[in-house]
Amino acid sequence: MLKFSKSLRSALKGRSFLQDRSGEVAILFGVMAIALFLTIGGAVDYGRWLHARNQTIAAMDTAVLAAGRSLQTGGNPAAAVAAAQAFYTQNVATRLPLTSDSITFDVAADQMSVTASGNATIATPFLSMAYIDELNILDSAGVDYSTSEIAIGDNAGVNLEISMMLDVTGSMSGSRINDLKTAAKDLIEIVVWEDQSEYTSRVALVPFSEGVRLPNNQALKKARGNRPNKFKKSGTWYYRSNCAVERTGADAYTDAAPGNNRYVMVQYVPNNSRVCKPSASNKILPLTSNKNKLRSNINRLQTTGGTAGHLGTAWSWYTLSPNWNSLWNAENQAVDYDTPETQKIAILMTDGSYNTQYTSEGIKSYYSGYAANGSSTTQARALCTAMKTAGVTVYTVGFGLSSGSTAATTMSQCATDASKAFSAEDGEQLKQAFRAIALELSKLRLSS
Repeated sequence: MLKFSKSLRSALKGRSFLQDRSGEVAILFGVMAIALFLTIGGAVDYGRWLHARNQTIAAMDTAVLAAGRSLQTGGNPAAAVAAAQAFYTQNVATRLPLTSDSITFDVAADQMSVTASGNATIATPFLSMAYIDELNILDSAGVDYSTSEIAIGDNAGVNLEISMMLDVTGSMSGSRINDLKTAAKDLIEIVVWEDQSEYTSRVALVPFSEGVRLPNNQALKKARGNRPNKFKKSGTWYYRSNCAVERTGADAYTDAAPGNNRYVMVQYVPNNSRVCKPSASNKILPLTSNKNKLRSNINRLQTTGGTAGHLGTAWSWYTLSPNWNSLWNAENQAVDYDTPETQKIAILMTDGSYNTQYTSEGIKSYYSGYAANGSSTTQARALCTAMKTAGVTVYTVGFGLSSGSTAATTMSQCATDASKAFSAEDGEQLKQAFRAIALELSKLRLSS
């Protein structure tokens, strides 16, 4: 309740407040009333402005991130701008009516960022009495403007360990292997940043065909143990090659460290040349941030042999697993799974059905019924499941695979989720798929 002083109450009783000939109280009351009205009205106008401003900035942030995501997944600048405008329009649909809105979106020339510009204004019904008819929503100095930046050459705010399974089978010959080389090198340029002082990013290469080749004899011996140089079966001599194949037993689908009853099998070949596929130029390269070494190994890739996709899958996991660190040099060691701010990523690429597996003696079999662990496809799917359970995020790239085929289904099942399963019909799409993965792994950030 409003209370008056005793003297003021007496004055009001004695004569009319409005008949005060001095007029001083009436003038004072009028000034105070106007000030009070403008204060209250200004607060209302400010509240309307703040609500519209917050909604506008949030809509701009969402729009530029949507546009950046469009670029990440292969969209062109026009598509990115269209995505930004669509998201902006959708997110301001419930905003208070404005007197103007000139906010637009643009893609930088290098297609690595999307920026919002322009401004918007809102009417001020109360402050207009003080000749303030409208207010700008955004700061004219530009500090409120959103920009999405796709960081290439910059760290992603986390440590990355990435293994790339690369199909170097016979069907990849010709232009296909050249497209793969370009795509793989493009990914490396994006995800392996120059400054490794704050966050590291390392990539391992796992070429495969009928087997896999390890970097050196020491690593090969640690992986498969001591095995006979040769043996005879059904009148045929089989000789130990320089390739490794699958592991049998209880740890066939785990990343338990190699050892007694956990070694991978030796591949045995029915000729004294001891030749195995892939060729010697296709050796596994464990985790490294050395771009020159990565590029050099990719440039040396050669195609030959059948498709033992489960072997590429297994060794993509092993290069990321700390349990297999005994095979590698100090700089190639994988960190523990629970290391803070670290992501382990496997990228599995193939262009064909998995058609090669091995008997319990390490002899190649194109018929899965003779294989120790069943078909290559069955083994690959089991390894993918176990790898994802261990904490590895799996991306897949199927190259020229028929929709609904066994190979396409394997790629779909191996991926961590549907958004991480890519399909490429030709060389250009293969490059786009690798680039999309690289940009997703790099940092899409929002700045103002």
